[in-house]
Amino acid sequence: MIYLIGLVGIIGFVIVGRFFAVPALSPRPDNLGWRGADEGFKHCPDAMNCVSTTADQNTRFYIEPIPFSGTVEAANLALVNVINNMPRTEIVSNTGDYIYTEYTSLTMGFIDDTEFYFDTENNVIQVRSASRLGYGDAGVNRKRVETIRQQFEG
Repeated sequence: MIYLIGLVGIIGFVIVGRFFAVPALSPRPDNLGWRGADEGFKHCPDAMNCVSTTADQNTRFYIEPIPFSGTVEAANLALVNVINNMPRTEIVSNTGDYIYTEYTSLTMGFIDDTEFYFDTENNVIQVRSASRLGYGDAGVNRKRVETIRQQFEG
């Protein structure tokens, strides 16, 4: 009986956290976006849950941009196809040269914001992916970007 009560308590905690607490504690940022070639994306916070192609290359935050060839329209369509095949993903905005997505974790519903900018000057897709909450992410954002890179290039 005690085990059943404990199990019900754990399930209740997960449900409350997943559907109420996490969304309330992590509203959608209003300061994302591409800031131009000189500034790039918003800087990563001093946490281990963010990667960016516009971070200093000598930091743990840096990740290589994704090369593309052809038109921005074709690259955008190919990237959208990759994103749409990923679980628990929503494309929030797609302006043609910029895509903003939200990825939600399965268990607790943590949300990661991922941005893509099609840099036509260098024929690369600049990327920033960061968790909204917490300090670490067990490398999830870096793995996600590398998975997207492999599928996009494949």
